[in-house]
Amino acid sequence: MNGTVQIGTVRPGTSTISKVVTLVAVIVPPLGLLSAIGLFWGVGVHPVDLVLLVALYVVCAFGTTIGFHRYFTHRSFTAHASVKIALAILGCMTMQGPITQWVSDHRKHHALSDRPGDPHSPHAGHGEGVLAAIRGFVHAHVGWLFSNLGMEQGRAYAKDLYDDHVIRWIDRLYLLWVVLTLGIPFAIGYAVGGTWQSGVEGLVWGGLIRIFCYQHATFSVNSICHMFGRRDFESRDESRNNWFVAALVFGEGWHNNHHAFPASARHGLRRSQIDISWWVIKGLERLGLVWNVHVPDEAQLARRETRVHAPVGA
Repeated sequence: MNGTVQIGTVRPGTSTISKVVTLVAVIVPPLGLLSAIGLFWGVGVHPVDLVLLVALYVVCAFGTTIGFHRYFTHRSFTAHASVKIALAILGCMTMQGPITQWVSDHRKHHALSDRPGDPHSPHAGHGEGVLAAIRGFVHAHVGWLFSNLGMEQGRAYAKDLYDDHVIRWIDRLYLLWVVLTLGIPFAIGYAVGGTWQSGVEGLVWGGLIRIFCYQHATFSVNSICHMFGRRDFESRDESRNNWFVAALVFGEGWHNNHHAFPASARHGLRRSQIDISWWVIKGLERLGLVWNVHVPDEAQLARRETRVHAPVGA
């Protein structure tokens, strides 16, 4: 994996060790979470805690999948001011950074995808062999956040957002949204349970664990979806469609589709590719809250469709 990508080529089979590492990274955290729920049910976790975890996971996730990504980064539709503000705040509540930071990083990723300079490529600059594959996976998943390539600064990739006074205002209040994303589950837990212990349980499950789960689901788009899955369309990188990641992040796992058509508001471009974020966008369009929704037509899809699909693990 030397970072050189030829359109239409298929990489050699990924090593067994790399596949095992990926499997562990995807399967173990959910199993640990389920074990904790079973172990502490009725003691450290109650029905309201799971409701908070699921509800806030879903609502805040749309802030990044629909807001930070499809709207602010790629301008795949136009939104009413109220929708714009709501998506911006919900995205901040996932604790993945302020809007300008997130968008700058992602636009840089697209500009240099799987080439030197890509903030979170599992391929470029990691060398050859099994250890290189593992290093690349770890870097793409979370390591890039602590490297010199991570956290793009300045206006180069997000001048439009830096010039938007509403976005800059929301960015400056980022710590408020962090307090809110933790304070809401605490307040609801306290209101339902009537004790500060109930509030802490709500904070742990509806706040900390929910944020942890969603962050790693999102990180999997950078790591898993550039190593494992299908390539349904031609792109100049190693982006892949992965149904499991798509389920975790409401359509974002159809990553090869997205890299082939980055301006598309719809990522699940085939009938069998479930894209919940797209369903929400369509609902907002019907309500008149978003418009100018961009989706490739059948002729565009046919022109970029691959003749040979790369199988999972290729």
